[in-house]
Amino acid sequence: MVTVLEPLETPAEFRLVARSDQSALFAMPWRLPLEEWPPETFTEAAVGIHRHVVKFVSIDGRLFALKELPQPLAWREYRLLTALEDDEVPSVEIVGVVERGELPAVLITRYLEFSLPYRLIIKHGSLPCPDRSIGAGLAELLVRLHLAGVFWGDCSLSNALFRRDAGALLAHLVDIETGEMHDRLSDGQRQYDVTIAEENIMGELLDLEAELGRAVVDDPSAFAEGVGRSYAELWDELTREEIFASHDGHRLEERLRRLNELGFDIDEVEVVATGGEARLILHPKVVEPGHHRRRLLHLTGLDAQENQARRLLNDIARYHAFLQRRGEAPVSEAAAAGRWLSEVFEPAIAAVPQELRGRRAAAELFHELLEHRWFLSERAGKDVGIDAAIKDYIDTVLRPAPDERLPE
Repeated sequence: MVTVLEPLETPAEFRLVARSDQSALFAMPWRLPLEEWPPETFTEAAVGIHRHVVKFVSIDGRLFALKELPQPLAWREYRLLTALEDDEVPSVEIVGVVERGELPAVLITRYLEFSLPYRLIIKHGSLPCPDRSIGAGLAELLVRLHLAGVFWGDCSLSNALFRRDAGALLAHLVDIETGEMHDRLSDGQRQYDVTIAEENIMGELLDLEAELGRAVVDDPSAFAEGVGRSYAELWDELTREEIFASHDGHRLEERLRRLNELGFDIDEVEVVATGGEARLILHPKVVEPGHHRRRLLHLTGLDAQENQARRLLNDIARYHAFLQRRGEAPVSEAAAAGRWLSEVFEPAIAAVPQELRGRRAAAELFHELLEHRWFLSERAGKDVGIDAAIKDYIDTVLRPAPDERLPE
């Protein structure tokens, strides 16, 4: 639903177009530039570097990001973020646009909870192997944009936010005012986008090194090139043509299984047979991310990120095997998933004190709990059990950790 609010006979004339009922935003002082709003209007939150003014406001317990920019750019970004949300590309949630006459327009998005800008990750070393995780996450985001036919035009570390995803980092697009939507990108367009990304990334890392007075990665140039290589390897795996003998039908199954393991589904395949040879052709538009995420949602109703979903599915499979070893009557995968949800996942999350749950998304918290149980068991030489793992995890990991729902 799109809401349009147009107060036409007031001194503070503006036009708000929003994707849902956002009437709470109506009372904002839109007649003023953002930098002239009363300071108490805003809420502090972690943010990367922006070429435009960006502020945050909290309304009814929800945090919104307001970005001031020329009206044509605001509408371009609004339409692109709407399309990306429909395609399930990781990005900030678009809320609306405010037109304000001669003043710049304001793009409104929801603040991305549990997300971190790259500068905060690198400066504080808040994650293991942050450089490798950040680079891989950004490369995958660029691949997913290109699969959707979107040319980013300004791919950079600053234009993304990163969420924990079961030991990795998932990049979410924040800024795409330079983006373009196409039916399909040419190889030249894709390579140009990658070149822009490498140049931007190297510049950002060199700037951060100058600011901190120390190295932030081993080699900024090699890091940037590594993002390009990660992009090329993933794109090739997802889209390359494969040639095999017509009687080797299992090769198709193997390729699709590899793509599933990477977290992607194929909506349709094209196989062209000529003589004794077959060509498997995968078109970018039919490669769909989120294989494990969709399966977990179907089995349990839990909405998680891809790596988190893969980890939780593995634990469901382990629990299913445990039920069978215990001699219980055979149950279906769906039934085992239901029991796992009520007997394993939900009790573990409920054991965490309410005031600490906001420090991690539930799926990430459960992943870290499994990792902590494994670590304690390895150290003790035996399985310490879930109850001991939960207690130690809360005391030694979660309680000292910063709250990442709304990081300052």
